[in-house]
Amino acid sequence: MDVVRTPEKRFERLLDYPFDPHYVEVDGLRMHYVDEGPSDARPVLMMHGEPSWSYLYRHMIPICAAAGHRVIAPDLIGFGKSDKPTDINAYSYQSHMAWMQSFLDQTDLQDITLVCQDWGSLLGLRLAAENPDRFRAIVVGNGMLPTGDQPVPKAFQLWKNFALYSPWFPIARIINTGSFRTLGPDECRAYDAPFPGKKYKAGARAFPKLVPVKPDDPASEPNRAAWRVLEQWDKPFLTTFSNGDPITRGGDRYMQERIPGANGQPHITLTGGHFLQEDSPVQFAGAINDLLARLDQ
Repeated sequence: MDVVRTPEKRFERLLDYPFDPHYVEVDGLRMHYVDEGPSDARPVLMMHGEPSWSYLYRHMIPICAAAGHRVIAPDLIGFGKSDKPTDINAYSYQSHMAWMQSFLDQTDLQDITLVCQDWGSLLGLRLAAENPDRFRAIVVGNGMLPTGDQPVPKAFQLWKNFALYSPWFPIARIINTGSFRTLGPDECRAYDAPFPGKKYKAGARAFPKLVPVKPDDPASEPNRAAWRVLEQWDKPFLTTFSNGDPITRGGDRYMQERIPGANGQPHITLTGGHFLQEDSPVQFAGAINDLLARLDQ
């Protein structure tokens, strides 16, 4: 497998990203993660999606850490400071699950509160369903666990084709387009930092085609099995979707109706586009802290 590693100099002096790096090795690949807050506190696992990295949570990490939580924010393989296989076919839903399972096993996180969005939800919700004893609560913003049994929005089909076939795949501009606010030049530089050339973007281009859109997709049955667990999930399950995401719109109500742990939770709708961490980070982090404060009472 041909693998590249983004040069460290690309990450020097990034705006609002002062976090020390931490690493584990998964299947011979180096995976990076942020680890902030008290080391003996219950962890909050913040999982990013496509085509971002842990920089997406830069404004939320300090807020949750200041509230006394240990905040863990990994970079998925192919993103951020983690290693990047250059062949798009090296990435599969199951390979990402295996990498994250290895991460979970090596860090031995327990009593986890999962915070997830976009592909962070496709992986994180499966991870929680397959390791239910490790997880204490779940917070989902603009995410879902698809099985291929429901139609997908037209906006997603367009996005999938763009990711696979467009000769131009501008990471920062994609995130800027999916946010209400306009990113500054330093923020754009930070989002582009992990991807200095085309060969670094295979993981980012692969993700859309890995979403199960047909009932016989390789990930469909494992996701259905995860749903059978989630339909019995009675631990706290909070939705924090935004009001301006055309891809995941309505997913919050769908999960509220199917997951018992969502009953009675103070679900909120935040202002923002797909990347609500850019548009409403303080409110998003506040919802997490409020949930955990209630659990600790």
